[in-house]
Parts: sequence; C-alpha cells; structure tokens
Amino acid sequence: MDQKLKLIGVNELAEVLGVPASWVYSRTRMKGPDSIPSLQLGKYVKFELDKVLDWLKKQNEAEK
Repeated sequence: MDQKLKLIGVNELAEVLGVPASWVYSRTRMKGPDSIPSLQLGKYVKFELDKVLDWLKKQNEAEK
C-alpha cells in the first residue's frame, strides 16, 4: 500500500473551485447527491480533489 491519499481543506477547495468557503461548508452539510464528497477527521473536513471534480461533473450532467 504505497499510495498516498492527497487531501485538501475547505479553503483550498474553495480556491480551486472559485467559490467562497461558506459555499463549500454548506455543501458538506447537505444530504444526498447535492453533498460534496468529504471526509470528517475529528473537527476537520477534508476532500479528495479527484472525487470532488467527479462529483461536479456528475452535477453538471444531471442539470442538462
């Protein structure tokens, strides 16, 4: 198991997506398919960027 898991925080994800951190937090609190895939590490919320980008792609396809 040599693979490293690259996690980013709320502020980094907000910067990548070009949205406020509050938007990211609100999407992590949602339930169902509108919720951003995240990991809860104690009081911290972390994200795998690849999973978030896949989620965004699916969200855009669902809107079409």
